[in-house]
Amino acid sequence: MTINPLNDSETLRQQKNLTTTQKRANSQTKEGVLVNNFIKDCPDCKINLKDTCDTLVISENSKMPSRLYEQYYSPEKSILPVSAISVGVMGVIALLSAFVRRNTRIHLKISNEKRLPQLTRNVALNDEKHQAIYQMVESPTRKTILAGLGVLTLSAMAFMGKTFFDGFKEVWVKKREADIQKNMQERLIDIETQSFAGKIQITRSLLSEKAREFSKYLTDDKEKILPNFGKYLNFTGSNNNKTNKNNLNYFLLGAGTAAVITGLGFLTLKNLSKSKILLQEYVKNINKLIKDIVKNSTNNTKENDKKLLEAYLQSIDANAETIKKYLKNLNWAKTEVEEFIQKLVKKSETSTTKVNETIGGDGTPKPTFYSHVDDYRAFFYNWLLDTDNKQFKQLFFGITGITALSYGGKLTGDAIKEVQVKKLNAQTEIDLQNKLVSTELRNFKSKKEAAIQPLVDEFYKQAAKGKPKEELKVIADNILFEIKNGPPFVYS
Repeated sequence: MTINPLNDSETLRQQKNLTTTQKRANSQTKEGVLVNNFIKDCPDCKINLKDTCDTLVISENSKMPSRLYEQYYSPEKSILPVSAISVGVMGVIALLSAFVRRNTRIHLKISNEKRLPQLTRNVALNDEKHQAIYQMVESPTRKTILAGLGVLTLSAMAFMGKTFFDGFKEVWVKKREADIQKNMQERLIDIETQSFAGKIQITRSLLSEKAREFSKYLTDDKEKILPNFGKYLNFTGSNNNKTNKNNLNYFLLGAGTAAVITGLGFLTLKNLSKSKILLQEYVKNINKLIKDIVKNSTNNTKENDKKLLEAYLQSIDANAETIKKYLKNLNWAKTEVEEFIQKLVKKSETSTTKVNETIGGDGTPKPTFYSHVDDYRAFFYNWLLDTDNKQFKQLFFGITGITALSYGGKLTGDAIKEVQVKKLNAQTEIDLQNKLVSTELRNFKSKKEAAIQPLVDEFYKQAAKGKPKEELKVIADNILFEIKNGPPFVYS
């Protein structure tokens, strides 16, 4: 334990009754004596940084990292991307124009059997509000106007009610989330305290361990520990083992994948073979039915037989040769048989067919309107059109009630689900942070040891060179100081 020569007991006693000027003169006198004795009167002393190097544990030859001066430059592309985009866009437009030209040529030359059919634009009024407005525009009577306004009013009420309950749900969920977050933070305090205390304990343990090691070099005890240079940087063996293990895993995974793919390929071929056999049996049965109809067909059963033959031939995707082969033996008039055969051949060769007029219109390229509504307001509209119909009234209240209850139940269920999910997520976060305490402590210890190990290695090198114990003690003191106050810091 050292004492400042300006603050020893004798000096304090002498300065007790001195004035400020006398105190300053007395101190300056002692400072001069110290300087003269320890610096000016020491001709053998050399001015250098040796003590400073020992104090700060500075190595004699420590190089900068090899990647310190690496620089990466991104070559300048100038306006090349802009030019490429412009040319690309114009190229796409040119391709589209070529496509249009080719399509026009095909359209003019294609046969009627292969030509795409014309389409009627079907405008679907699937929203009850749209249907009600359409009815008011198409036939503005007292009933349609009253029903339309009623539907619009009900829609507005439903929208406002939905908005209110959605907002209420969000506010309730937010409040519960705030409570969950507060509880989670309260529980995280203990976990963070464990991490904080663990880091401090690691620092204390390292201080104790290194102090014991250094003490063996600063005493006369002949038993000294063997220096372990690069303790925290040598992972060659484990890495090689891990790499070999990973390579083996990749090989096994690849072999397993190839085996599974091969097995699935054989299974696919087997299934296709079975499917082909089943299809052949089906075609065989259909062929037998067609032959029976052709053999037993008469003028009395002709119309029904035509429908069956057409359906059977279509089911086996019969081509022109198959149709002619089976139907040439029909016991009908020759001209009628020819007409029927030509009809089926033409139909088999035609690429498209017309849509049913009740669904898609007659093919005229003009808009048509239809309504297909799946909405509770449709029953309100029907009731307003005929308020005397009590069943319309019952349908409206029943379906509207079940719709409201369903939405309310769904809203409640979603709110409870969200809160429970947030609770479980908070618990999962707490469990994760609790599990990460040991990981964080190991991370802290590893980085702490990596920071001080080069300094410890330098201590061992200096001890091996025979440096005096006094100088080794300076190095040891600074290493212990680095352990206590150096990075990584506890608060990080």
